[in-house]
Amino acid sequence: MSKFFKKLGKMLYVIVESFLKFVDKIIIMPISRLVYNISKSTNNGGNNFNKLLNRPQFLIILSLVFAVICFLLIDNKVINLVSTEAGIIKNVPVDLIYNEGVFVVENVPESINITIAGKKEDIYLAKQFGDFGVELNLSKYTKPGTYKVAFTYSKTIDAVDYYLSPSYVTVTIKNRVSERKTVTYDLVGTDDLNPKLSVSNVTLDKNEVVVKGSEEAIKEISSVKALIDVSNKDYTEAGTYNISNIPLIAYNKNGEIVKNVQIVEEGTLNGTIVLTSYEEEVPLVVSTTGKLVSGKAIASILINDYASYPVHIYGEEEDIKDIKSVPVTINVDGLGSEAVKTYTVVISKPNKVRYISEKNAKVVVTFGDEEQKTVEISSIDRKYLASGYSATIISQGKTEVQVKGVQSNINNITADNIKAYVDLSGLGEGTHEVPVKIENNNPLVNFVVSRTLQIKITKD
Repeated sequence: MSKFFKKLGKMLYVIVESFLKFVDKIIIMPISRLVYNISKSTNNGGNNFNKLLNRPQFLIILSLVFAVICFLLIDNKVINLVSTEAGIIKNVPVDLIYNEGVFVVENVPESINITIAGKKEDIYLAKQFGDFGVELNLSKYTKPGTYKVAFTYSKTIDAVDYYLSPSYVTVTIKNRVSERKTVTYDLVGTDDLNPKLSVSNVTLDKNEVVVKGSEEAIKEISSVKALIDVSNKDYTEAGTYNISNIPLIAYNKNGEIVKNVQIVEEGTLNGTIVLTSYEEEVPLVVSTTGKLVSGKAIASILINDYASYPVHIYGEEEDIKDIKSVPVTINVDGLGSEAVKTYTVVISKPNKVRYISEKNAKVVVTFGDEEQKTVEISSIDRKYLASGYSATIISQGKTEVQVKGVQSNINNITADNIKAYVDLSGLGEGTHEVPVKIENNNPLVNFVVSRTLQIKITKD
């Protein structure tokens, strides 16, 4: 309270000081100059005027005349001793008063702006008090319909003028209805969930909620969602967690929020969330791009000094259970003359993997002289044939495959290690010449085959 009176005292001091300066500048100084100039001009013409000015009665009358003139000028606001200013108070909340149990009100703004005008010190006080109450009172309206209603407000300082924007609003009052809606859940904040964790189950303590609103708004609702926020910092490990005060949102068929409806259970819905940590151990697999210099082959590949190096991947079980390996790629174009080449590779997460145990790896490649041998195969798969068709290989005899690599790597390659196939995608009924292809995931060995087979395709 003492601070308030100190501020008030400072403002009064400023006002009085400003008034005295104004009087000195506008009244006293001009009159003094006028008297001096008149006196100067009459010195040579006689002393009658000087004698008149020296009479006390004359000076009193003259001062009274000037005082009356100043009063009339100020009273009629020809002269303003205190300037008028204006300020804007933005986003003042609107307090809506109506029969909530019976009606729904539409088209009511959440807030409005107030412009206040008056003396600078009054505006300052009004802002300091800050009690700008705005109401829209609809309690007298007892039937549905459309009405133009004025906002009302409370004045904290009577000397200040208040102007509301808008000052009126056209509202629609409708009968309130209620309906039960099935509630499902959506997960939010999944990007902030511990990447080693995944949500395996969510249970809500209610399957239905009561929604209130106008008949049109209720019909617009397509779904009611409970928003489960999994970014909670308490979710640090696998387990079951209780969740309370779950937010509820009503959506239309386009996924937009349906406004002006009330979900009765809002703020009271509870549930549980079960977090699990599902992981798979899979190997890193190195593939190559580019061609080595002629006569050279890759002799060995070590990943972090191991011939086989596993990583752990985390995610939803359904998403990662079929992932058998994580690929990394190195470029060997133009290499082979040197004995060793070392790479640092970045390990990218496969699709839908939330976390991977390693982000990069060291790959060391050694090179040697290329040797080759021929292996005959008889088993050839038929892949990518359209449904409703059958394929028969007409060509006879075995298929020769050239196996290339350093001697130690090709010694143990047999027909059982070679997966040959023909690609029948896009082929229809009839006889076709199709080249033989080799499925190869081993960067230490290359397979070369130049044979085509006659394939007969028939409808089932």
